[in-house]
Order: sequence, then C-alpha cells, then structure tokens
Amino acid sequence: MLDEISDASERGQRFHDFMDVRFQLHQWQRESSRNSQKSLKNSYLRFLRGWLFDSNSIEGAVLKGWVESRMGLVPTFHREAIRSVDSETYYRYLVERMKGSARTSAILSQLDLLFVYVQYELTRRYPGQTHLTLYRGLNDLNEHRILETRDKHQLVMRLNNLNSFTRDSERAWEFGSRVIEVAVPLAKIFFISGILPRSLLKGEDEYLVIGGDYDVKVLIG
Repeated sequence: MLDEISDASERGQRFHDFMDVRFQLHQWQRESSRNSQKSLKNSYLRFLRGWLFDSNSIEGAVLKGWVESRMGLVPTFHREAIRSVDSETYYRYLVERMKGSARTSAILSQLDLLFVYVQYELTRRYPGQTHLTLYRGLNDLNEHRILETRDKHQLVMRLNNLNSFTRDSERAWEFGSRVIEVAVPLAKIFFISGILPRSLLKGEDEYLVIGGDYDVKVLIG
C-alpha cells in the first residue's frame, strides 16, 4: 500500500492508521477499567513524546529497553552513568523500564513495527544511500566511553544504546560546548521526529540513533 503513495505525510498517516487498528488504540474509551484505558491510550506516540521531552524519563527507559531487547545493547546512561549490569544504576533503569512497559499494550511490538516503518521510509527518502552525517552536542566528552583517541579531533566512542542527533550542525551547538559528527548507518536510525504528520507528533528535527561504537569527529567552536 505504501509503495503506491508518493506523499510522505500521507504515508505516515496510513502507518498510524494501521497501528491504530492493529493494536486497537482507538478503543481505549470503550474500556471499563482505568488501567485498561491507560494500557491502550499510552501508545507508541506517548513514548516518543516522552523521549523528545526528556530522554531520561520512564518513556526513555522503555525505548532504551527496546534497543537492549532487540539489539543486545545495554544502555550506558539513564539519569546517570551505568557502568555495569550489576550496578544499582542499572537496577533503577530496569525498574523504570518495567513500570513504563506496564503502561501500555504490546509496546515492544509497536516499537518493532515503528522501526520497520522508519527503515522503509529511509529507503524511499535516500535511495542508494547507506549513511547520514548527523551531529550531537556534548558538554563533557569524558562523560562518554572513549575507546580510542586517534588525534584531538578523531575518536572511537561508545555511545549510549539510544541517542538524539540532528542533521543541523548549528542546532547541535545549542546543546553543548562541543559537537560530534558521526556517519550513521541508515540501519541504525530508529526514528526521525518529522517522519509522522505533525498532528500526531510535534518535534524538532531530531534523529533517534541506535548506539554502540562509532568513529567520531569532534568539532570545537
């Protein structure tokens, strides 16, 4: 069906309509209990909004949990640095992840389909392309795991399992005293804030990127 639609906004609306029917998101008002209403009402959009507002929120923990579940990447930061899966910080992240997942019906399955849709859209928007150059503002490089220093501008860095980036290098400077430039494989882009109609999800030009080890260029203003 999507192959026949040329307008990206319409494709986004069709995707949401499919999710609405597939997970019965529109039926929350018919449920008799408050918990059942919340379970249906808190759809994948709720978790995306939560991340865009605060990546260290309970919703952020659920999205990081999806990456950990599907990609095997443990988060390195949630509210504070996570040094080990045996740490108290990792346990607190797990508690928030479980609390958030309990809020809605089949949230991991919803996020699976969202990721598949985003990957489809990327092939439509960037045919034949394998990477996008994205930027992220940082205040302290030492808060991140630097695996290798090639020179003062070229590093190998282990990023959190899910991260916010932008395509606008100037905008990235609003979020830190340094900016990192990364060639991100399209296959590691989980979400783009403008990929759905604005009536569904308002947000800036934000890219949610699955983490791991990256070659990073450090830009200094």
